[in-house]
Amino acid sequence: MELHSLETNPEYINLQTEMIWMQRWIMETQQRLVIIFEGRDTAGKGGAIMRFVRFINPRGYRIVALPKPTEHEKGQWYFQRYIKVLPDPGEIVFFDRSWYNRAVVEPVMGFCTDEQYQLFMKQVVSLEKMLIEDGIKIIKFWFSIDVEEQKHRLEERKSDPLKQWKLSTIDLLAQLKWNNYTEHKDEMFRRTGRKNCPWVIVRGKDRDKARLEAMRYVLNEMDYPDKGKTGERIEPDKKIVKIKFY
Repeated sequence: MELHSLETNPEYINLQTEMIWMQRWIMETQQRLVIIFEGRDTAGKGGAIMRFVRFINPRGYRIVALPKPTEHEKGQWYFQRYIKVLPDPGEIVFFDRSWYNRAVVEPVMGFCTDEQYQLFMKQVVSLEKMLIEDGIKIIKFWFSIDVEEQKHRLEERKSDPLKQWKLSTIDLLAQLKWNNYTEHKDEMFRRTGRKNCPWVIVRGKDRDKARLEAMRYVLNEMDYPDKGKTGERIEPDKKIVKIKFY
């Protein structure tokens, strides 16, 4: 579904209306919301974020997509550069990839040592617990696709001039390292999915359904005034959205 057709789709417009109401409540009551978008290469993270923010107030959100760390940042505490970009009161921050780079991408690609990986896995649950205790709401999405769908999307990126900028060396190795990615993803779910901060697995083969159900999940989690008054379904489809914690 292209963006222009989405803008005339009543389901999407209703959910966007709910998003506007939710964001207004966040801004007025000084809430802080972090939404993390993770998944394999080509899983649809960036596109999902663009659907989320299409009509909401740009003064009340930020999209964070950090580049690889500088030499200076490599000498810092791993979480330091992420702490700097957490939401201020009344703000939503969308992470297009997050500190969870160290749980999957970095160990698979050899960008961190095993010691660094194990330290991250030891610290991240405690960090998220502290953020939640301080009043920050954290939602962690994992957009899931199968190996054939990823192969199709990678070929699409190669041939589409509007998508070629997305193609990287890491993308090209994604298929070769599929099983290794799977092992680290499953370990991440097991060690970092907790009841107070679970992983939200979104079946992403159908991009548009995945994005709409992800929006529903966020709306369903927040207690804003007028919630559901559009008459649109807010509760996510359990066939597409699965909660995982241990």
